[in-house]
Amino acid sequence: MNQFLRGMVRASAETFDLPEPILEVGSYQVAGQESVADLRSLFPGKKYIGVDKRPGPGVDCVADVEKLPQPSGSVGTAIAVSTFEHVPRFWRAFEEVYRVLRPDGVALIACPFYFYIHAFPSDYWRFTPAALELMMDNFPSKIIGCHGPKRRPINVWTLAFRENCKPVTGEQFRHYQERLQLYARQPVRWKKKLRYTVGRLLFGRRPFAPYLEQDHWECQCRNLAS
Repeated sequence: MNQFLRGMVRASAETFDLPEPILEVGSYQVAGQESVADLRSLFPGKKYIGVDKRPGPGVDCVADVEKLPQPSGSVGTAIAVSTFEHVPRFWRAFEEVYRVLRPDGVALIACPFYFYIHAFPSDYWRFTPAALELMMDNFPSKIIGCHGPKRRPINVWTLAFRENCKPVTGEQFRHYQERLQLYARQPVRWKKKLRYTVGRLLFGRRPFAPYLEQDHWECQCRNLAS
């Protein structure tokens, strides 16, 4: 979890009336990340359930996303941020999210792409924007986004709406992009930025693009309402 991803979730919450109950998969808040990892605070007044494989801060239900205990069609919104790269059989996780969502439900999923190997319990997968779009093929309306350089994104995400949701309107999409511009930022300390800038001048742009384009993002909406 980082500040950019938290800002992306905030933009989603402020643009769309995401239905409750909200189920966050991978809700464990790692020590030192509480200020950005607490997504619950972005949904005041809504029923919120945090699920993770281990108990701890932010976790209400200990469970495996490959086999969620929630009944089919019982969840309004499912959120998984920087989680599915840790799921051994990630396709089962996508299937479980779809199963527990109501027909008017929404899924918000973000995964790293250009990122170091990390745990818990291990780090198995990376997803391109096209891979996320493929995995969400049964959601008729969706937003697909990437953060950082287009050819080597730092993170990718999707905000996907099931069949009983109305398609995203042009006005909503514009508002969403405005919220992203406002909130979805990943600050870089000036010393690091200076070092990366000098490195780019000496060795070219490509090796340093992911570090110098921390605030760059792009997104597209599939099945935008006319």
